[in-house]
Amino acid sequence: MFRHPWLFSGGIARVEGSPEEGDIVQVVSHEGKLMAYGFYSERSQITARLFEFTDSPMEFDMGYWYQKLEKAKALRERLLAGTSTNGYRLVHGEGDGLPGLVVDVYGDMVSVQMRNKGIQRLAPTILSFLSSSYSHVYSKRSLRAGGSTGEWLKGGIDTVQFQENGLRFAVDPVRGQKTGFFLDQRDNRALVGRFSNGRKVLNMFSYTGGFSVYALAGGAKEVVSVDSSKSAMALCDQNIGLNAVDKTLHSSMPVDCFQYLKQMNQGHFDLIVLDPPAFSKSPSTVKNASRGYKDLNLRAMRKIARGGLLFTYSCSQHISRDLFRKIVFGAALDAGRHIRIIAQMTQGLDHPIDICHPEGEYLKGLALYVD
Repeated sequence: MFRHPWLFSGGIARVEGSPEEGDIVQVVSHEGKLMAYGFYSERSQITARLFEFTDSPMEFDMGYWYQKLEKAKALRERLLAGTSTNGYRLVHGEGDGLPGLVVDVYGDMVSVQMRNKGIQRLAPTILSFLSSSYSHVYSKRSLRAGGSTGEWLKGGIDTVQFQENGLRFAVDPVRGQKTGFFLDQRDNRALVGRFSNGRKVLNMFSYTGGFSVYALAGGAKEVVSVDSSKSAMALCDQNIGLNAVDKTLHSSMPVDCFQYLKQMNQGHFDLIVLDPPAFSKSPSTVKNASRGYKDLNLRAMRKIARGGLLFTYSCSQHISRDLFRKIVFGAALDAGRHIRIIAQMTQGLDHPIDICHPEGEYLKGLALYVD
């Protein structure tokens, strides 16, 4: 067994008994040897999401789950020590042996996603653990049957502020995308900030301005944030104001990113960030998504100044690292620019990837030097 945490329906000879959605089930070999435990689902192609690989029978009480959560918390404390950061991912699903559970920390508040019935059944234990350390706990989806909107499990707050590498950001936990902020880009934002000094920076799909704040803090002489969401642009301006940067160097543009790239002047920007939402959310959409990524990168490559830096990303799980690089290669050929890779990027350290679960590496990034 390769210890992959997803057991698909096609890999199962038979299901004994009548397990219900979210039940903890045993996985055994043809010889009847115990191999693992997982959360059962009859509604998904992934029939069991495995969280414990063992050949010995086990009981899963509150202490078992507390231990897993404690290990996840201790790892983040070690990874982020000395970084002036109190916004991070506390639990990253399969990367922490807790499939379906995502917990993001923003100062004294946590935002939780429970993505399968098995994890949802553990909500009282998860809430008990989190309540001991945080004043506010928000679930992005109601735990009531059929609930599609979020709910406060403890406390409640309109917006919350946190620090990331000493910079300050505001988060709207209820109306924001994902859990309110894209914490996975923290290390990549720092890299952009490092290379922004004296440059004119364009931040595409800027959302609430994470890359923009780092660029201004890094000494950029101009920063333009572009996103089609007016509410995101308002929060972007708020985040700029929270930090000791020159607000007059920043402009927010609530317009379509593709149209902005098409119409903007060639050669004006010498650092461009492309951080679009996931273009592919299923294998069937990979082909169209690939065209979208190529078009986006092609437009940016044609418009960026000579000697410019292009930071381009894909967060689509179904676009592999190799495919993304081939897409960018194709765009470079069509653009007719001499382009060199100066850095390859992925998600932050607090988003660990189980080596047996390569699907956990969803964020891909390339820093390109464009002649």
